[in-house]
Amino acid sequence: MVNDDNLISEQNEEKGENAGSQQNQSNEDTMGFKELYEQSLQNVHLGELVTGKIVQINSDVVMVDVGWKTEGYILAKELKDEEGNITVNVGDEIEVMVERRDQEGNLVLSRDKAAKMKVWDDVKSACDNSLPVKGTIIERVKGGLSVDIGITAFLPGSQVDIRPVRDLDKYVGQNLMFDVLKYDRKRNNVVLSRRSILEHEREAEKLETLANISEGAIVEGIIKNITDYGLFIDLGGIDGLLHVTDISWGRITKPSENFTKGDTITVKVLSFDREKERVSLGLKQLTENPWENITEKYPVGGIIEGKVVNLTDYGAFVELDPGVEGLIHVSEMFWTREIKHPSKVLSLGQNLKAMILDVNKENKRISLGLKQTTDNPWETLKQKYPEGTVIKGIIRNVTNFGIFVGVEDGIDGLVHVSDISWKQRVKHPSEIYKKGQEIEAVVLNIDVENEKFSLGIKQIEKNPWEEFCDKYSTGSIVSGKITNLTEFGVFVEVEEGIEGLVHISELSHKRVKSASEVYSVGDTISAVVKSVDVKGRKIRLSIKDTEVNTEGNHSVSQYLNNRENVGSNLGKALVEADVKLIDPNK
Repeated sequence: MVNDDNLISEQNEEKGENAGSQQNQSNEDTMGFKELYEQSLQNVHLGELVTGKIVQINSDVVMVDVGWKTEGYILAKELKDEEGNITVNVGDEIEVMVERRDQEGNLVLSRDKAAKMKVWDDVKSACDNSLPVKGTIIERVKGGLSVDIGITAFLPGSQVDIRPVRDLDKYVGQNLMFDVLKYDRKRNNVVLSRRSILEHEREAEKLETLANISEGAIVEGIIKNITDYGLFIDLGGIDGLLHVTDISWGRITKPSENFTKGDTITVKVLSFDREKERVSLGLKQLTENPWENITEKYPVGGIIEGKVVNLTDYGAFVELDPGVEGLIHVSEMFWTREIKHPSKVLSLGQNLKAMILDVNKENKRISLGLKQTTDNPWETLKQKYPEGTVIKGIIRNVTNFGIFVGVEDGIDGLVHVSDISWKQRVKHPSEIYKKGQEIEAVVLNIDVENEKFSLGIKQIEKNPWEEFCDKYSTGSIVSGKITNLTEFGVFVEVEEGIEGLVHISELSHKRVKSASEVYSVGDTISAVVKSVDVKGRKIRLSIKDTEVNTEGNHSVSQYLNNRENVGSNLGKALVEADVKLIDPNK
């Protein structure tokens, strides 16, 4: 940045040269010029407001002729807008304050301080004569708010409103009127109050309201604020509280859903503390309490009539009397129909009949049932189809966990995927069944309380795994074809639809890296039954137990088709290494 004092000094040096200074000028002439210069500056008063004309604009300073022998200068930044452009031109007149003299004796001027001097005069006048000033709230600061009234002033948090304010940030940016409480020009301190202005405005209203209000009076007011616990009503200079419990005889959880800020409302004065100026209001007290004899009027098990007044995801609210509502939960609407949303079957304003399921006088809740007004089809179903009954039905839906079979109107039975087949492992029921197909199934269970109907297809036949277990005990030798080769072994079909696994470690006494080295799909082999898991439908087989151990002198080839339990892979039968395998089927 260019040195301001150097610029002024250079200009004054040029003036000195134009005055005809010469190298041979006598010391007496020089002293005379200095005296004249000092004399011209005696008329300059520091801190004085003067009007000057702009004579030159530089990047850092603006030269101003204030009417004396010397020109003053203002820092250019005081005359720039937000975008950094200088807002004045050469020849413009501006009001400035003579701030000081620099080391070269040049005048340092300030337009900002000139403006502030005028503001201070206005502040003094407002404070002395109790006049309001207008200002803009700039930002929140410690203890209150900062206000721009031409200069920066302080608005304490206690002086923002009549009532304590928790959220001061909402006032930022607002243009409001304030009283000047006090000021200190030397310390550049001004304290404002908005509360005093509001107090004066409400005082007149309050006096009139106090003269007319009394307990039991019916009054009108304006909803000033809405909270979760109630409404604040402006009665005219005094606020009254309408608590949420005094709004309605019915249950209201959120007053904001029923009322709007600024609306006019008629209420009853429940209590009034003149000293503390506290007023409690009631709205429901304008009508009789319908819950007083609610259990006598609505006994459990009774059938009532009502009107649908609200529909939610979980049910429908039915108005039984003004201020008395009951809830029909979505699960209590129909015995057999699945309701996604009550609006699909009910509509606002619809009249209906329902059964009283429960009455809670303290919590003001009534539970209603719509389906209870008709017979329970599940009880009829249980009597009609005892467990073990074989029924026919049409497949209504196929899912990944089973198939739904239509048995009665609106009632489907579920055949779980695990109850489709004894032998086949069904990954998805759609592999076997299609929607609309007629099938037979066995009734496994009917749960009336939970409304569940379980069916089974495989139960029509006897469990083949149990039959296999009875036919082949542990140690028996079976024959079958290889149906699949895997990394961990081979699957062998030992009965129709029943497969056993020969693990790769049970293929041979020799080390086998892959089953495909020694077997192919379709090969017929014999194997020893190691174990049978009926519930898990698993059979463990061993081929190596039918082989002759070439490294030893004993045969571990078979178990001679005995029916006794064998405690090891070798079994109890020990024969010579050259004994041939015995086929138990021969």
